[in-house]
Amino acid sequence: MDPRFWRVLEASQLAGFSYRYLVLQDEQGEPQAFLGLYSVLTDIAIFAPPFLKRILAPIRCRWPGFLKWTMLECGTPITIVSPPIAQVAGLPRQQLVDRLASEMRRLARAEGHLLLVVRDFEPAAEEYREDFARHGFHWIAGLPNTYLDLPWSSPAEYHQAMRSYYRSKLKKHRRANEALGIRHELRRDFIDLAEVLSAQWQIVHDAAKEFQREILTPQFYRSFSEEMGDDSLVLLFYCGDELVAHALLLRDGTLMRWLYVGRNAAQNDGLYLHVAATVVDTAIELGAERLELGLTTYDVKLDLGATAVPIAMALRARWAWMNPFVGWGYRVLNQVPRPAARQVFKEGKGKS
Repeated sequence: MDPRFWRVLEASQLAGFSYRYLVLQDEQGEPQAFLGLYSVLTDIAIFAPPFLKRILAPIRCRWPGFLKWTMLECGTPITIVSPPIAQVAGLPRQQLVDRLASEMRRLARAEGHLLLVVRDFEPAAEEYREDFARHGFHWIAGLPNTYLDLPWSSPAEYHQAMRSYYRSKLKKHRRANEALGIRHELRRDFIDLAEVLSAQWQIVHDAAKEFQREILTPQFYRSFSEEMGDDSLVLLFYCGDELVAHALLLRDGTLMRWLYVGRNAAQNDGLYLHVAATVVDTAIELGAERLELGLTTYDVKLDLGATAVPIAMALRARWAWMNPFVGWGYRVLNQVPRPAARQVFKEGKGKS
């Protein structure tokens, strides 16, 4: 919720997003809370199970916009902030939700949005559920987030804490990538690489089967490096002199966020696991206490010791007559994965 972050979003002109902000004030005009609002074209069946995707495919060949609607959302477009609010201490939660819900419904009527979404809420923000329910919002599941606590003082200590199966699997992939001549470097200033990094991200985005949403631009990478300063980092992976992949990182206090990955070719090989493992090692070396690894590709992240954390969203229709069917319809159209925890670490040596 840092102003630098919102300047990045404004400058980036992410395709499909239209931004505005809601600032709640007291009677004296003093700011009490800040929330990001935006409209975005969203696939209502974004997490559809395979059989439903097969049904939708021929329909969308004829009508590409079928079940794709422009929603009014409250949240942060490219990160998980739970709850998605910056506020002064002591502001009553009920009062905040009342004003947010009222303003979102007013904007939805004025701009013609059919659906309203407030996202994201991890388990610690469950208390908001009843407040939004009073305004007719359904509490629905989104893709889980993944985190890895980092109690280790070095990557070697982290590797040693692993059970032998996961450690040997990691070593095997690392040796394979080293044999191919893969090396990496960490950079904090990458404005000069914005075009290349954006193109690599686009390759991964176009090949994604689980989740597609925002469209990054070269200006996003330039602004991210410039505005976030030392808190913005990129891991660059080379094969010889060729840049073959990257991982974009954001230092957020004691939390390290892995935001995006990019490649110069969409391939199913061992490079992604190598990239992910290097992200973990780098976060430990930089002294982060926790690493956020984000959504999707759960098998790789769980093998590294990450834990999946459920995410909820508050959803309602603009029209009262339609709203009772919204929660049910979303759950029918979407099947959200629930990855089970894995016993990656030896007992007492880390998080499972």
